[in-house]
Amino acid sequence: MKKFSPLYRGLEFSGTEEIKDAQEKLFSDHLRCLVSNSPYYRRTLSGIDIDNTGLDHLYELPFTEKAHFEKCCDDFLAVPFSKIVDIVFSSGTTGAPTRIMYTENDLKRLAYNEEISLAGCGISAEDIALLTCTLDRCFIAGLAYFLGTRNLGAAAVRNGLNSVASHLETMLRVNPTVIVGVPSFLLKLGQYLVSKGIEPRGIGVSKLICIGEPIRDKDMSLLKMGAHLEDIWGAKVFSTYASSETITSFCECEMQAGGHLHPDLAVVEIVDDMGKVLPCGKTGEVVVTPLSIEGMPLLRFKTGDVSFLIDEPCSCGRFSPRLGPIIGRKKQMIKYRGTTLYPQAIYSVLAEIPGISEYYITLSSDYDLSDQIRICVSVGNSACSAESIATELQARLRVCPEVVIASEEQVRAQVYSGNSRKLVRLIDRREKNGEL
Repeated sequence: MKKFSPLYRGLEFSGTEEIKDAQEKLFSDHLRCLVSNSPYYRRTLSGIDIDNTGLDHLYELPFTEKAHFEKCCDDFLAVPFSKIVDIVFSSGTTGAPTRIMYTENDLKRLAYNEEISLAGCGISAEDIALLTCTLDRCFIAGLAYFLGTRNLGAAAVRNGLNSVASHLETMLRVNPTVIVGVPSFLLKLGQYLVSKGIEPRGIGVSKLICIGEPIRDKDMSLLKMGAHLEDIWGAKVFSTYASSETITSFCECEMQAGGHLHPDLAVVEIVDDMGKVLPCGKTGEVVVTPLSIEGMPLLRFKTGDVSFLIDEPCSCGRFSPRLGPIIGRKKQMIKYRGTTLYPQAIYSVLAEIPGISEYYITLSSDYDLSDQIRICVSVGNSACSAESIATELQARLRVCPEVVIASEEQVRAQVYSGNSRKLVRLIDRREKNGEL
């Protein structure tokens, strides 16, 4: 078993042909690893001449879906169990946790991925990064950002999932220059500072690394959430996207124009509903083939997330493709009276309406093949009525769903469910349940 080493560090700054040549070699090694070491792919790729299968033939190879991973999880393990050093869980298609197992080399690869991603944002050894994401509960994100920060030589402050009061106390003690966290939480943290008479812009934070929620629209312009963050903190905001299964993240650089693909770590495709590979700029499902993974290597993993690729060189000097903002999850797509949209579009509108303190959405089926949408919100402003909220949704999204006002206690009980490590803003009760 070879020790992980970033042999192609800086590859994204190379020309297109050099990138392709390196990826061809890495992909060839990847296929041999799958057939030799993975029981699942030994069966799935049986009869395929892998010695004559290159990236130009990638589209001919089978997809790996979350349902496969969930059903045959242990068959994806490609090393003796004694080589596994870390185990995390990711929600499967039925909501049942699926084990994802990493070797020491996988964690080193993860650290390298996050190191070069954070470096692309302009973070260096001079920075102090406050991590507001959890390192426990069998979750990988917090560990990933910690490892990447450490590899950079920057100082990591692991305050994790804590109260805004705790983070304020920590900030006053260590003066972080970078904060990593979920955008909606970072906004509340900034608002809490203001309520305490502290100007967030004066804290010294210059960068916000935003995880878990989009901050940009399809045209790369900031959503109101991103604009609010920049305004209240006086800091640049950077979007990052990742999945536990692929151990690969896509983070914006200082140009803030899409999440950079590190070509020595993954091959990315965008496919339509029929599985056809789409050209750059077209929107579809994100499919990732992560490279140089030992524990549970994958081939053409369908993430369920919807986005698009950008192939023109970035003004930062990188030539590798970039991933656009995540528009939504494929299985969460809503069809409402002739209009197709994703929950994220509704979230974005609600987040911009002054007076709304919390919210969640319930989806159910209707007999006329139209989904039913019920939005439950809590408000801190009596002028913010169900009617005014519905009117704003109609103006922005061309849909007018049912809006119900409830107490903040009731809404928060759903959103901050003790059974989930993520905010639960979507309850999908349709007959073809989407992923939550």
